[in-house]
Amino acid sequence: MRRWSPLLGLLLLAILISLLLGYRPITPAELWQALVAPDPTDPAHVTIRAIRFPRTVAGLVCGGALGAAGMAIQAVTRNPLADPGILGINAGAAFGVVVGALVLGQVDAGLLSLLAFPGAALAAAAVFALGGGLRGNASPVRLTLAGAALGVLLLSLVTASVLMRGETLDVVRFWIVGSLAEARARPLVEMTLAAGAGFLLVLALAPKLEVLALGDALSRGLGTRPGRVQAGALVCIALLTGAAVAIAGPIAFLGLMVPPIARRLVGGSLRPGLIAAALLGASILLLADSAGRLLLAPAEIRAGVMTALLGGPIFVLIARRIRPGAIG
Repeated sequence: MRRWSPLLGLLLLAILISLLLGYRPITPAELWQALVAPDPTDPAHVTIRAIRFPRTVAGLVCGGALGAAGMAIQAVTRNPLADPGILGINAGAAFGVVVGALVLGQVDAGLLSLLAFPGAALAAAAVFALGGGLRGNASPVRLTLAGAALGVLLLSLVTASVLMRGETLDVVRFWIVGSLAEARARPLVEMTLAAGAGFLLVLALAPKLEVLALGDALSRGLGTRPGRVQAGALVCIALLTGAAVAIAGPIAFLGLMVPPIARRLVGGSLRPGLIAAALLGASILLLADSAGRLLLAPAEIRAGVMTALLGGPIFVLIARRIRPGAIG
């Protein structure tokens, strides 16, 4: 229990900061009253229940999902620089939303955000097929290269759609840099269920992913079918990432920087690592979002920008520590 205390304490602190701090500070007494005996005429209670509480829940779900997805992706690809962006899943989700905006026009934001989910799922399926999964010879390097190529292609198509149809620009602006600001308009309940299902599935799959890390030949000798395990892992990753992107858009670097910290805190075992990554991802995203609201108040720096500012240096640090030939 001792190793989990810092993670749980950090998460509680991040939740309190997210609920209490902002352009209008809230006292702990006001927070308690808003939760147990809300007054619809009290501005503080309205702020907490209508704005900050949905935003905090969105941060918990999105950050936890991306943290767990990053840990799972790094296990599948055996690449410490992998995150949902490198497999093209973020780009697939954005592409799904932009195609929806082109076909449906400026409809409800919640409906459009749901299209991120099939976009992420189709991108994951395409990466698995292009990486050789259908032939049973997928490898971490093939999956990584297929994801990077697919991501570039989809982002190019997104850019082309904006150039052809300028009315999609407002939609694309949200999906280029993620934010929790529109949490109230997102399908939080549905995406929470999807993320929860993906998390439970990847926890169940964790022992087989650890066997897969020993290499395809040895894992087959131990009774594991690499193709099925990789396909199952990509389904979990699509559920986690698609749910997160549908809520907040693409949050940069969170899935990259959380796993190495989680492994340092709880060890190299994958199942505890997934739980730690989910807790840490939720905490970091909430703190980044809160910092973005406070630094230039009343203006706001989007959460995706804040996580990029944190994740960029961490990416460079991890890259410098990787030994040549260590990936794959």
